[in-house]
Amino acid sequence: HIQDPASQRLTWNKPPKSVLVIKKIRDASLLQPFKELCVYLTEENNMIVYVEKKVLEDPAIANDENFGPVKKKFCTFREDYDDISNQIDFIICLGGDGTLLYASSLFQGSVPPVMAFHLGSLGFLTPFNFENFQSQVTQVIEGNAALVLRSRLKVKVVKEHREKTSVQNGIEENGVVSANLEKEVGKQIMQYQVLNEVVVDRGPSSYLSNVDVFLDGHLITTVQGDGVIVSTPTGSTAYAAAAGASMIHPNVPAIMITPICPHSLSFRPIVVPAGVELKIMLSPDARNTAWVSFDGRKRQEICHGDSISITTSCYPLPSICCREPVSDWFESLAECLHWNVRKKQNNFAVEEEE
Repeated sequence: HIQDPASQRLTWNKPPKSVLVIKKIRDASLLQPFKELCVYLTEENNMIVYVEKKVLEDPAIANDENFGPVKKKFCTFREDYDDISNQIDFIICLGGDGTLLYASSLFQGSVPPVMAFHLGSLGFLTPFNFENFQSQVTQVIEGNAALVLRSRLKVKVVKEHREKTSVQNGIEENGVVSANLEKEVGKQIMQYQVLNEVVVDRGPSSYLSNVDVFLDGHLITTVQGDGVIVSTPTGSTAYAAAAGASMIHPNVPAIMITPICPHSLSFRPIVVPAGVELKIMLSPDARNTAWVSFDGRKRQEICHGDSISITTSCYPLPSICCREPVSDWFESLAECLHWNVRKKQNNFAVEEEE
């Protein structure tokens, strides 16, 4: 029996009480929708609303006297400092696709269902329009919605111990251990949950990247080019699509490997089963180091002896659909990427004699 991807539904064991509202930072056009949504959640539905502290530091929100009573009811948190993973029933995102990626990064374990409103630039992952948000939010609270479980990648970066370690965004830390950093004898281990893709590239070097890719312990190829993208089906419509890969529906259990500008005419993107473990390391004879980023964040240098292990996570991101998974996805292809858009061919003119 093949499961219908549209059959997954959102159901609540008990009515949801807390909601995390994520708003795109430094976007004045989102202030009014943000205020309307928060008023509706707190006053109409009596929900506990969690908001990131830096969102409320926006002068337009901090100086709004009318919004003051609502703001006092909020629970606030700071990224990388406060753990709210067990306190949220569902998430509402206001912005573009980046807000959904950010929501994913906040939950390194189980992720609450995410309702994403299209208020950004692209909106491939944000199917909801804000015009009639009240009825749509009510439907979600009542448990009347379809779900798509977007698989994530579980990534482990193992680094040989060095006195100086280049870490996220190229900032150097000495002797500082991050919250998600473990220690082994002579090694440092970092783990990430990734929704779109892991990108390994040549960074600022003028040489080709030279990295070995292993699948379940077997060397499958060496990438010589600008780098390689390891993506989920959700990420197949992001950087991988720009690099020439196929687009995969998020219900397909798979991992895609896409080279970036390979120096080979025959290096095509490939799709492997979701259960395999990939490992990426610098080739022993590589002239330069490589750089890695996770959904465009936490960028860091990879040196000889370091390794990146990637497999499918057991913690997917439950994304709430506007209608159902298949039609939502094809509508995004048409609206955001203009998939298969062309001028139609004329039909044959009917002759008068006929």
